[in-house]
Formats: sequence, C-alpha cells, structure tokens
Amino acid sequence: MLCFFCVLQGTRKRSQLDLELEIENMGAHLNAYTSREQTVYYAKAFSKDLPRAVEILADIIQNSTLGEAEIERERGVILREMQEVETNLQEVVFDYLHATAYQSTALGRTILGPTENIKTINRGDLVDYITTHYKGPRIVLAAAGGVSHNELIDLAGYHFGKLPGRYKGEAPALPLCHFTGSEIRVRDDKMPLAHIAIAVEAVGWSHPDTIPLMVANTLIGNWDRSFGGGVNLSSKLAQIACQGNMCHSFQSFNTCYTDTGLWGLYFVCEPSTIKDMMHFTQMEWMSLCTTVTENEVARAKNLLKTNMLLHLDGSTPICEDIGRQILCYSRRIPLHELEARIDAIDAKTIKDVCTKYMFNKAPAIAAVGPIEQLPDYNKIRNGMFWMRS
Repeated sequence: MLCFFCVLQGTRKRSQLDLELEIENMGAHLNAYTSREQTVYYAKAFSKDLPRAVEILADIIQNSTLGEAEIERERGVILREMQEVETNLQEVVFDYLHATAYQSTALGRTILGPTENIKTINRGDLVDYITTHYKGPRIVLAAAGGVSHNELIDLAGYHFGKLPGRYKGEAPALPLCHFTGSEIRVRDDKMPLAHIAIAVEAVGWSHPDTIPLMVANTLIGNWDRSFGGGVNLSSKLAQIACQGNMCHSFQSFNTCYTDTGLWGLYFVCEPSTIKDMMHFTQMEWMSLCTTVTENEVARAKNLLKTNMLLHLDGSTPICEDIGRQILCYSRRIPLHELEARIDAIDAKTIKDVCTKYMFNKAPAIAAVGPIEQLPDYNKIRNGMFWMRS
C-alpha cells in the first residue's frame, strides 16, 4: 500500500511539485488505488494529452525516487487511513471475513496491512517489491474514451518498452489461498446494530461457474429500508426482510479473485432479529439449490445484464474493466459473448452450481456488534442443507 502512494510523490525527472503542476495545467487527474490482487495507476486527461498522460504514468512507475522523506510522510497518511477504515463497519466486517475464510494465507490480510508493517517498511522493501513485480507480464496499459488503439500501442512500446518482457528464471509464484469454514465474532453490546457477513467459497474470474454464481447472486439481490417496495420486489429475501422488518439492509456479494472467491450475504439488523435474518438467508440459499424456478432465473438474468451495462456507463469503469479482464482472462470478453453465456443459464444450471458450492458446505462468518443472539456456528452450519426425502 505504501508503495503506490510513494510513487506519486516524484520521479527522477519530476519533483512532486512539478508533477502536480503538470497534471493541474493539463486539467487532468492522476491517482492510484489498490485491491487485494491489483494495483492501479490511472490518469484522466483530454484526448489531445494522451501522449503526455502515458509518459507521466510510465515515469512514475519506472522512475520514482521513493525518497525517505516521502516515505515517512506517507506512513502517517496510511496510518490515518487505517483509522478511517476502522469507522466503516462494512469494511471492518469484510476484512474479518477474509481473515477467517483465508486464514494464514495472503488473501486473509487487509489491503492496508498490519500497523507494525506500515511503521517498519523501508525504502529497500519498496524497491525490492517494484523490481520483483513491476515487469511486462504483470502490467496492462488500458485506455478508453477518445483514444486511438494504434497510437496507444506505439506509446506503450516507446515508454514501457524497456520493462523486462520476461522473468529471469521462474516468475514469482502466487501463493494458493485455501478457504476455511470458520468464524470471527467481535461482540460489542454498546453498538446499536449488528453487522454480519456469511459466505461460502466460490470460484475465480476465469472459472466457468462464475456466470451462474453471478446470476444466483442477483437472485438473492439487495435491499435497504430507504428503497421502499414490498411484496412486489424481485428478491424473495427482500420481500421477507421488508414484510418482517428483519433488517435495516442486506446485500448479496460475489467477490472473485484469481483462483478463489467469496459468495455470500452481508446484513445489518437489530440484535433481536439476527436469528430470523440468518434463518431466512439460509432458507433462500437452499431454495437456490432445490426449488428455484425458470421465471425467477429469467428475471435475474435480465437484471444482471442491465447491471453489467450500467456498471460500464463511462470511460473510467470501461477502462478498469478492460484492464481487469486482460489480467484475468488475457483478453477482453465482448458484451455479446457475456450475454450469450448468461442466456445459456437455466434453473437446472443454478440448482446444480449452487448445490456444488453451498449445499452442506461450511461457511465463513464475520460478525461485529451486539451479536449475542447470533446462533452457534454448528447451528448455522446445520442450516446449510435440507433433509431430502
């Protein structure tokens, strides 16, 4: 995390002030962010400034000075960010969920990392990380908007051509992240609401079951009290939550990584409704395995296609989608292909895939707040199957 902050602080060609002034004078925007698997450096600029934008990105990635003063300054920034994250209970719960689901593996760590690492990491660590990982096979240059593809290729060759195209010897191996059905409970009765996430292990981006799980995720859906709606909501769980006043909000999620994923539900509720909310959540999960209908699946497929198109509303999300797909699939999957793969799914597919990943599986659970009423793990585990006659 400290690494990408520091590369924005100046290069051998540009001081931090020079970099900021150049970007501002272009009317452009330069930033970076990181996820558990990817680091993204991006610039948003006018079409005419594409060559300068690519040159600046290439400069900060390949020629950052990583000065000691900048490193010390960014330490404080990240430590403050960590305090801000701790106030976002959804992020806290998902960090706990990863910690218990992928315990003792790389995915179990937070994005910002432990405090002791931030306090002790030094310039040598950052240089070693960059020289190990910032190589051609792991970098994608993507662009969207008023961009000529051929021009971008020429700029990439000119500015990134000196990056090593291959590793000397073996590429650094990605550690396998094994899933463990388990739980983390952080009880705090002073909090007004319980924040709970439950998930099963799903699959990585390139797995053929990813699309059916996305449809299943859409079937469960999301809901918030501020939405309104009632018995006519498309999600059965939303209907139940609304009519029974069982939670303040919930959202189904399907988080994919390279070789694994988390499929589950995050909800916020009163302490007195935890048991009911967990019970009906698992009932809906089991219905995906056994009784989901063709009409329900057809509606979810249409909604998923709509959501995918809405997600690509703008050059920034399109650019991010291109970069992620190239890293995950080594190609950009055209929308018509994705639509065809979604259209091919029927109720039997959903039942088969959901049974494969949910039925009688040990879930990972993370819960924070007044959670005394959260059932024992073994009881929740027993809710992951129905007795079949």
